[in-house]
Amino acid sequence: MNHFLSIFRNSFRTPEIRRKILFTLSVLVVFRIFAHIPVAGVNVASLKALFSQNQFLGLLDIFSGGTLANFSVMALGLNPYINASIILQLSTLVFPKLEALSKEGEAGRHKINQYTRMLTVPLAVLQAFGMYALLRSQSIISLLPPSELASFVVTMTAGTMFLVWLGELVTERGIGNGISMLIFAGIVGRIPVVFGQTIATATGENLTNLIIFLIMSIVVIAAIVFMNDATRKITVYYARRARGNRLYGGQSTHLPLRLNQAGVIPIIFAVSLVLLPSLISNYLSGSPNEQIRNVAFSIGALFNPSSFTYNAVYFLLVVGFTYFYTAVIFNPKKIAEEIQKYGGFIPGVRPGSPTAKFLTYVLTRITLVGAFFLGFIAILPTIAQSITEVQTLLLGGTGILIVVSVVLETIRSLEAQLVMRSYDVYTK
Repeated sequence: MNHFLSIFRNSFRTPEIRRKILFTLSVLVVFRIFAHIPVAGVNVASLKALFSQNQFLGLLDIFSGGTLANFSVMALGLNPYINASIILQLSTLVFPKLEALSKEGEAGRHKINQYTRMLTVPLAVLQAFGMYALLRSQSIISLLPPSELASFVVTMTAGTMFLVWLGELVTERGIGNGISMLIFAGIVGRIPVVFGQTIATATGENLTNLIIFLIMSIVVIAAIVFMNDATRKITVYYARRARGNRLYGGQSTHLPLRLNQAGVIPIIFAVSLVLLPSLISNYLSGSPNEQIRNVAFSIGALFNPSSFTYNAVYFLLVVGFTYFYTAVIFNPKKIAEEIQKYGGFIPGVRPGSPTAKFLTYVLTRITLVGAFFLGFIAILPTIAQSITEVQTLLLGGTGILIVVSVVLETIRSLEAQLVMRSYDVYTK
């Protein structure tokens, strides 16, 4: 704890880092202000009543930071952008040109980000139409003429793109990953409201269950911190080389491989996909066709947040995205080439291709542990709710994981910037 406080204190002493922190906080304040600007024509009271009765919509509202229940101009949140990111990253496995583009370094990533933003617009338009149809089926919004409907869709789309812009500003000029920071701010902004509702309804046995729930949350936070810091250290030796009259190398170091290389991204991707069937179900439930309504009810029951199917799919998505994103951000072949370039080798492993295969083998094994841990944390809320019967704390392990992971990643980012600037006087 003292170490963390020291990092924040030293960061504020550094003018450049202080500016980045203040800029990030300013963007988060703007986000929270816009999250409470409602769209015209929506009965907010009826909408909040609907969200309080529907577990799925309540969960979706928590992850949107309360923008859905308020139905602000940012009601769609970052879901279109996240879905566009998933589509683009999966496309790199199918289309060779995109794969080559992703390997072109900073210029390639910039181009892919541009494609992601372009794809976000049509996805946001489709989701805005879907949201209108859902609200119309629940009689929360009246039938809009074409001009007002177009204004509704444009407002929703513009809100999402504004949110994407804020996230990119934080990434470029602030601290940490902007998209993760905005999701973090949305979840944290809803915690006092949800916790207050839980306290208000907690009496007798429910209060005991709430205490058990809070103890479990503390244990989960400790486990998340432990897993985020857990690494497998690969020993690397560097051969001694003579340059003129001097000898270089002849030392050993460690290559740290984290058990959870992907961080919080797999959870964010998985949530976006696992909530999609329920969203489609809510949309189709207002259909005049009885067969379509029956299919919608079946999908809704199958993907209810407390159902086995929902949790099984959620678990598998988290595991799959953990492996996928780890493969995207960690390149064993490139690491092996760098080790060989500087005269290094792993004991018992030949340099070059055998080193890359060894790193892939080790990474696959340790990622399995990290992926299963993330998957377990994702479905833990359902287990905890069935034990404690505390149904109002829908945030659960997924929200805790996002909050703790973003905090830890932010601390690492601050620490790295302090080290990079070599402010030894502050770190003593």
